[in-house]
Amino acid sequence: MCAKQRHNYRNLKIWKLGLEITNDISDILLNFPKHERFDLSSQLSRCSVSMPSNIAEGSSRTDKSFSHFLDIALGSSFELGTQLLVAKHRQYINNEILKTIEDKIEEFQRMTMGFQNGLN
Repeated sequence: MCAKQRHNYRNLKIWKLGLEITNDISDILLNFPKHERFDLSSQLSRCSVSMPSNIAEGSSRTDKSFSHFLDIALGSSFELGTQLLVAKHRQYINNEILKTIEDKIEEFQRMTMGFQNGLN
C-alpha cells in the first residue's frame, strides 16, 4: 500500500468482529447487578469499545502508526478476557457465555495479529 493510501475501517473484518464483540458485551451487561455499573460493567464496556475504536482511528494513519493502534486494540482484547474471568468468578456470566466470548476474542486476536504482520 502506498504511503498516502489509507484503510477503510468499515471494510476490515477485524473491525467488524471487534464491533460484534462490543455489542455482545453490551447485551451481557444488561444482566449485571446495578452496583457494578461504575466498576466492572464500566470497565468491560470501555475496553470492548476500545477494540474497534482503535482500529477505526488507526485506519486513518500511516501503516506504522496504524500498527500502534492495533497494539492498543489487542491490549484491550486481553484486558477484556481478564475482566470476563472476573465476571465469571462473581457469577455474573456462565461458562457458555464465557466460552462464546472468549472464542471471539481469540479469533479477533489472531486476525488482528495477522493483519498487523501484513502491515510491517
